[in-house]
Amino acid sequence: MKIVGAHVSIAGGVSKAPENAAEIGAKGFAMFTKNQRQWKVPPLAGDEIKAFKDNCAGYGYLPEYILPHDSYLINLGQPDDAKHRAATDAFIDEMVRCQQLGLVLLNFHPGSHLGEISETECMERIAAAINRALAETDSVTAVIENTAGQGSNVGYTFEQIAAIIAGVKDKKRVGVCIDTCHTFAAGYDISTDDGFDWTFSLFERHIGFKYLRGMHMNDAKSTLGSRVDRHENLGRGNLGGNVFRRIMLDPRFDGIPLILETIDPSLWPEEIAWLYSQQSANPKQLSKTSSKPPPDGELF
Repeated sequence: MKIVGAHVSIAGGVSKAPENAAEIGAKGFAMFTKNQRQWKVPPLAGDEIKAFKDNCAGYGYLPEYILPHDSYLINLGQPDDAKHRAATDAFIDEMVRCQQLGLVLLNFHPGSHLGEISETECMERIAAAINRALAETDSVTAVIENTAGQGSNVGYTFEQIAAIIAGVKDKKRVGVCIDTCHTFAAGYDISTDDGFDWTFSLFERHIGFKYLRGMHMNDAKSTLGSRVDRHENLGRGNLGGNVFRRIMLDPRFDGIPLILETIDPSLWPEEIAWLYSQQSANPKQLSKTSSKPPPDGELF
């Protein structure tokens, strides 16, 4: 079963997220558990925690279909020791907030070396931060999101993600989220059938589908291998519709949250409906040259 949703707003409190997801026809959703642009925020209130859990139950959202995202400010690859401790502390706080809400996943961007240490050293610091966070919490899985490789970010190759996982002691509480835009921008051409097959054979070889906990379903304004992170609405970028049809038809992507982070939220209901409609598509009819975007103003 496919679980399609979007990263919804928590304006008015985290308890609003399930309602916002239900309004767009989502079967799962992503959210922040606090203001993602601030280091310090008030702790979650007991009544807000209860309301969130009640709303999830009321709308039928299971914890494994919810993919919260940590703050964009956190850099677990931070070269400076004091800043690395502070980033890890902030990450642990995010894990605790997920625990309080009854959630079992926390998605995060792995980190950046800032040009001050090697990529290998950066990945080792990320793994060390994950180990400390897992040791000081329970029940929440740390979900590493692949990056486009923009700037000094690591995690843009499957080998790099595998290296981070190798450094994590508790393999049962680490997972991966694949962002389609980031994957394409990092140089994996998932826009064609051959490229899709090649990419996910590499994913299985280096990481393994047993670690896949979610996906971000984004088209790409950025070009193949550009290492630029620029999302676009489905079918309007350089990926086109084929990759999303393939995902919806592939049982390897069943039972995990498939989350839209496309740039125009007003299209999310339409995009969710379109994605589900692809489950009745004939895979033999999928085009291998469908990476061109449609004319402006058209969805697919």
